[in-house]
Amino acid sequence: MISLKSPREIEIIRRAAEILKQVFRDVKPAVVPGTTTEELDAIAEKTIRKAGGEPAFKGYRGFPKTACISVNEEVVHGIPGKRKLREGDVVSFDIGARVDGYYADSARTWPAGKVSADVARLIAAAKDSLLAGLDAYKPGARLGDLGEKIQKCIESQGFQVVRDYVGHGIGRSIHEEPAVPNYGKAGQGLRIQPGLVLAIEPMVTQGHYAVETLEDGWTVVTRDKKLASHYEDTIAFLETGFINLTGDE
Repeated sequence: MISLKSPREIEIIRRAAEILKQVFRDVKPAVVPGTTTEELDAIAEKTIRKAGGEPAFKGYRGFPKTACISVNEEVVHGIPGKRKLREGDVVSFDIGARVDGYYADSARTWPAGKVSADVARLIAAAKDSLLAGLDAYKPGARLGDLGEKIQKCIESQGFQVVRDYVGHGIGRSIHEEPAVPNYGKAGQGLRIQPGLVLAIEPMVTQGHYAVETLEDGWTVVTRDKKLASHYEDTIAFLETGFINLTGDE
């Protein structure tokens, strides 16, 4: 069942989203060689709790940490630990927060130190594709309109888009209906209505889009072990357009 949100509910989700923006401001400077993913996780949890929120992922279906931190060929759901970042690592940082029973969800990918021009393009492609998808929005648009634009933006740069994991509705639950594919065809899929709040999250691969899950039951990697990037924002759709609640300031 798809839940449309009232202006009051969207305002609460916005408060959760503001906390995530602060998390990014606090964590990004620490994404440097020598930092452990566990240390990044600790920064995120401290920021969320200090702001009066709760970590959305910690304990969700048994996930043990506050953030999903995925490095290099890891696409999503990486578990923070003792791993130290190295020069040139690609770090995808996915985080959620809950405020007064409502959730926001967002992800960024950053380089640890210097990366090649090709890797920088891979990182940028995830954000660029999300923005391209949002540019396709107009009243009456369907999910396929956004998905097609996201997919074309990614593939036009020589990358591929993950099929096995998609975006989702968000609100009183971290994952709600509908599923939001980062691929598709214009004119198809659910019609986007005012009050719909979506977490849109393109996942981009340097090689083939096929993925697999490691033995820990969480960490998803590219099957060919090529690099991946991930970008996610929580978007509220209104009568007049949309608000990117977790968007860059």
